[in-house]
Amino acid sequence: MEEIAGIRKEYKLQSLSENDVQSNPFDQFSKWWNEAIQSKIEEVNAMTLATASTDAVPSARIVLLKGFDKKGFLFFTNYNSYKGIQLLENPRASLVFFWKELERQVRITGIVEKTSAQASDEYFNSRPAGSRIGAIASPQSQVIKDRHWLEENEEKVREHLVSEEIKRPAHWGGYCVKPVSIEFWQGRPNRLHDRIQYTLQDDGGWLIERLAP
Repeated sequence: MEEIAGIRKEYKLQSLSENDVQSNPFDQFSKWWNEAIQSKIEEVNAMTLATASTDAVPSARIVLLKGFDKKGFLFFTNYNSYKGIQLLENPRASLVFFWKELERQVRITGIVEKTSAQASDEYFNSRPAGSRIGAIASPQSQVIKDRHWLEENEEKVREHLVSEEIKRPAHWGGYCVKPVSIEFWQGRPNRLHDRIQYTLQDDGGWLIERLAP
């Protein structure tokens, strides 16, 4: 435990001021996103997705961002998965991006809605054939007998679809996280980090505030 407690890093690359950030969080995210892309961060679109059931049981996992605009942040998954069930019960979620190479974190909290069937079809059809088959073959989050069962099921689906178009199953599609708050965190020396929070207001504007580290 002493060795773990001693692990630490001094953050000193950049700073973040409320006087310098964009007037809305989507433009600020876009700015940081482009800088992360230019930094060639591996799996830059990896994000933690946290959900909770109606009885307040939390769950978190890594998913991949597949798009964003001023409406929200997109990801795709199996609607029957554990996260899909939690989002059906409680359509609220948090996203966290951690770009350690830039000493930055973005934390997003919002309301979650399913994307349109058209948007889900478009993304599903853009995936490699193997990924599309896998989405059909895997009963995500359900208990299965063993790895062999999964591989057999995948092969059955593959054989069945060998002469057919691989269409998106109804249980698979997209979600859009529509933010009500977004926090931008920039690591600073002595743990006096910069934290700038945007909070959605009733008139559709954004309140910008600094949080203590």
